[in-house]
Amino acid sequence: MAKVKSKDSKPERIVREEVRKLGVGYRLHRRELPGKPDLVFSGRRAVIFCHGCFWHQHPDCRKSTIPATNSEFWQSKLRRNVERDAQNIADLEAAGWRTLVVWECETKNPDALSVKLREFLCNSADSAESRRPD
Repeated sequence: MAKVKSKDSKPERIVREEVRKLGVGYRLHRRELPGKPDLVFSGRRAVIFCHGCFWHQHPDCRKSTIPATNSEFWQSKLRRNVERDAQNIADLEAAGWRTLVVWECETKNPDALSVKLREFLCNSADSAESRRPD
């Protein structure tokens, strides 16, 4: 487990590349935010988490199965990951941040990923514009 990357994973790099194509600036892994989101769009009050399907237990994904050996340990560990993710997202949203989770398996389809990112980032910009006082 020590070799599992928490930063700069392949899915995260793919998401960053797609966001760059959209021309949107971002910061990486802001420690002061709950869960240290992978991409932070401060001006838009938006964050993106890039989750591995196994480690964060993507529902209905073939990669999110529990290993057969030492399954009790893995169930407990992965359940804690899911609970922590939910708490981090709830804390961020309570503080006024918009959140998006991009799953590892979603990065395999660049067209769908691009649409998902564009909708999230453009809608957050539109909603920020509508909230500004005159």
